[in-house]
Amino acid sequence: MRVEAIKMNYMPGTASLIEDIDKKHLVLLRDGRTLIGFLRSIDQFANLVLHQTVERIHIGKKYGDIPRGIFIVRGENVVLLGEIDLEKETDTTLQQVCIEDILEEQRLQQQAKQEAEKTKHVALKERGLAMPRSDIMDEY
Repeated sequence: MRVEAIKMNYMPGTASLIEDIDKKHLVLLRDGRTLIGFLRSIDQFANLVLHQTVERIHIGKKYGDIPRGIFIVRGENVVLLGEIDLEKETDTTLQQVCIEDILEEQRLQQQAKQEAEKTKHVALKERGLAMPRSDIMDEY
């Protein structure tokens, strides 16, 4: 079979996402946040415009959605973009909780993480080792 005879429907780069316009997507950002919304626009830099967007916060087996409305995402901040199957969207073992509850659980989780980091730094310092401060390091 000759290569010319094979019809390819492949579009390079972000042009391949044209078919996904007006579909519901999950976007994982570089800072760890998760957004869910309808993809309304995309450009050559993979910048996204999401409509009816919610920020979903997961803590253990619970999650909460914070309404964000129209959301513009710079392409360099996108780690993962995936279409949500609307038929399977409600099939989950996770429990939805109110925004206040999930934010409180997130705060407690972050507080516990900071305490663990402090303990680790103290233990390393006692052994004569030093860790670079995270507040002066570039985050990638």
